[in-house]
Amino acid sequence: MTESALVSTVTRLVAPIAADLRLDLYDVEMHGGVLRVTLDTPAGSAGGVSLDTLSLASRLIGKELDAADPLPGRYTLEVSSPGLERALRTPAHYRREIGKTVAIRLRDVVNDQRRLQGDLLAADDATVTVRLTEPAAAAGEERTLSYDHIDRARTVFAWGPAPKPGKGPKAPKPAAVKGA
Repeated sequence: MTESALVSTVTRLVAPIAADLRLDLYDVEMHGGVLRVTLDTPAGSAGGVSLDTLSLASRLIGKELDAADPLPGRYTLEVSSPGLERALRTPAHYRREIGKTVAIRLRDVVNDQRRLQGDLLAADDATVTVRLTEPAAAAGEERTLSYDHIDRARTVFAWGPAPKPGKGPKAPKPAAVKGA
């Protein structure tokens, strides 16, 4: 069985389990002997996938794969969420992340640039459009890229500054009690 046929079969088996758990099947990948199933909350949800939910999903998916036996030989099943900085591999991944900051590495150098960063404005089945913030010389420029020209891409999470040691948020002082 080819890798794409294997991924298609696993997707067909896992999608109903994800739907029953009110999750989206974000991705299925097979690398060597590792089958990665990535689950996410529906787009626009307030939170992420809990560890308890991932654990339950892993057990259910494992049982389904054991029963259907679509994978020849031994493999390791990994069930996870895509995380804060998630890989973008398919047009659906890009469409889901419109409005977010993305980092893109191109397959080839274009205009002396191989790495780009910016706000994802649009995505269709053939291209993505990004308003660049990096490199600084191209900031504000909108660039439309074919998926064929993208080597890899991911969302960028804006981490806030860490508080300095001993400088965390201060607790409010207790109110003075009169007449005590």
